[in-house]
Amino acid sequence: MAQSIEPNIADLANGWLKSYELPYKLEQESVNAEIDKALSDYFTKNGGTGANRPDAKILLQNKNLDYYPILIEYKGYKDKLVKLDKEGQVENRNTKNEPNFKNINSFAVNGAVHYANALLHHTNYTDIIAIGMTGYKSERGKIRHEIGVYYISKSNLGAGQKVGDYSDLSFLAPKNFDAFIEKVKKLQLSQEELDKLKEQREKEIDQTLTKLNQHIFDNEKGISEKDRVYLVAASIMATIGVPNKVTALDKSELKSSVEKGNKDGDIILRKIKAFLDIKDIPSEKKLFVTRALDNTLTTENINKVENGESQLKRVFTKIVDDLGIYYKIGLTTDFTGKLFNEMYSWLGFSQDKLNDVVLTPNYVASLLVKLARVNKDSFVWDFATGSAGLLVAAMNEMLNDAKNNIKSPEERTQKEIKIKAEQLLGLELLPDIYMLAILNMILMGDGSSNILNIDSIKDFDGKYGFGRAGSKFPADAFILNPPYSALGNGMNFVERALGMMNKGYAAIIIQNSAGSGKAIDYNKRILAKHTLIASIRMPIDVFIGKSSVQTNIYVFKVNEKHHKDEMVRFIDFSNDGYARSNRKKANTNLKDTDQAKERYQEVIDLVRFGKSKLKIFTEKEYYENTIDPKNGTDWNQSAPIDTKPTLQDFKKTVTDYLAWEVSSLLKNQDGSLGK
Repeated sequence: MAQSIEPNIADLANGWLKSYELPYKLEQESVNAEIDKALSDYFTKNGGTGANRPDAKILLQNKNLDYYPILIEYKGYKDKLVKLDKEGQVENRNTKNEPNFKNINSFAVNGAVHYANALLHHTNYTDIIAIGMTGYKSERGKIRHEIGVYYISKSNLGAGQKVGDYSDLSFLAPKNFDAFIEKVKKLQLSQEELDKLKEQREKEIDQTLTKLNQHIFDNEKGISEKDRVYLVAASIMATIGVPNKVTALDKSELKSSVEKGNKDGDIILRKIKAFLDIKDIPSEKKLFVTRALDNTLTTENINKVENGESQLKRVFTKIVDDLGIYYKIGLTTDFTGKLFNEMYSWLGFSQDKLNDVVLTPNYVASLLVKLARVNKDSFVWDFATGSAGLLVAAMNEMLNDAKNNIKSPEERTQKEIKIKAEQLLGLELLPDIYMLAILNMILMGDGSSNILNIDSIKDFDGKYGFGRAGSKFPADAFILNPPYSALGNGMNFVERALGMMNKGYAAIIIQNSAGSGKAIDYNKRILAKHTLIASIRMPIDVFIGKSSVQTNIYVFKVNEKHHKDEMVRFIDFSNDGYARSNRKKANTNLKDTDQAKERYQEVIDLVRFGKSKLKIFTEKEYYENTIDPKNGTDWNQSAPIDTKPTLQDFKKTVTDYLAWEVSSLLKNQDGSLGK
């Protein structure tokens, strides 16, 4: 194999940096304590602990005085610049979503992107430039080099985007740097690319949570499932920080002291209180959160010091090291929902009072939101909020709509604040789950203002809980996955919510016996005031691992009574294109095996526009018919199977009969011949 010319490449590139008079630092040198610490805290290119050492690093400022860390990695072979996957992304993870150490080690850009992710994970820098450079000597001994320049940021979820093609590093020179950063700022991922990256990151989160849970389960004794959930929540709140107001808690600040008031739990709790104070959250809600977390954080066992370290510090460090990057890059995902599902998948469900709490998978949540026609101006509520997964999905839809339709950045920012503070409302009765809903919305940038811990049937009066307390919440979109044990399978929530709305749409996922006899009186009363637009039969295994009841989605138009001649759209969505499994060790329990995304879009279009939108589905799965508004049991219809025989059927029957006759005759003849 050819010999590496890495020293020559390093010499060439560092010579350029020197000629531009840049304050570059080599491998062993320090840029600043924050960057050094991040590089040493992150897992290394071989997957172990130790230090990550980029070949060169620089911290540059642009004209707005924003800082950009530049991380450079050199290699000395041909074809070792960058390894991309089939989507054209820097391939630093394998198909199991684990770090691909072979690529990170062997390719210049992949190594630089790995270092950039260390900074994204462990520092406050959110925009980083990763540069890889490699080369080889031609037959005549001339050095031929290649350069890869990638932008790693919060906006591209740490995956990285190629900035452009460069033949040297002069774009870093002071006179060119502002123009380079302008170019970087214009890099935009399409919604589709962003969705793909998001999906990939969400799979990683699922796996990371599974591994984290297993690790705590195996290695940390005496921590209950509920404590695990709270410890993750507390660690995230303490390390998320608020720019220029609350610094993120660093694991080095936990000294595992035994001094009263200065134990690790006290330090974390103080940081959480500072975080919540800045967040302008109602005082009773703040009290509720701190009281719940206090119970977990200040127990004696978890703060007990052995070998100079408390169990709390160990668990906190593990959580921050494993999960930090996901909430740092601001994934608008149902984070605590995933956490909740993971933690409770470990609980035996038999005696569990939480048997009733089955969280909606996020792709189903997103379907409900779209069926309820949610947009940037909607006012959305959910009467059985769980971990707020449906409200998170609604919030994402609203923020996306605002991003796509409001061109002024200032106006858009104001709208985003309004969406989070005033346009979402959720009710949850069970205190532990209410806690998760609040956390989820705080982590999402705080739509937690109007998540209320009250009984939506008995005690809710339709008003804001905070901000505009006393005034009516003008709901025009209702989404729901009710507890199965509620009256009428949960249709009591539907009657109550729709009765408090003047207009709009509702989409609910519910046990389908609600539409065929379990909720007759509720259904009749609902149809006397509201229209059933569609009934969608969902796959039986949509809640695999949690329950295996048949569910339907019912879509309503609010405040227009159902006429008997109204056509209802019945859709058999049993095949939604996904294959699900419930394997603990699987990389992913959800696989798109048959155009799942297109099928979901088609269902949305069919409900809205009718059968002109049939493409993948046929009239076997899509059927329009009336229901009797005074019946209440005819909500789950399907396309009738045509039983009238055709001429073809008749010919086949006659042919079969004649064949049988002939074979019988022949048998009889054979029989008589043998006598």
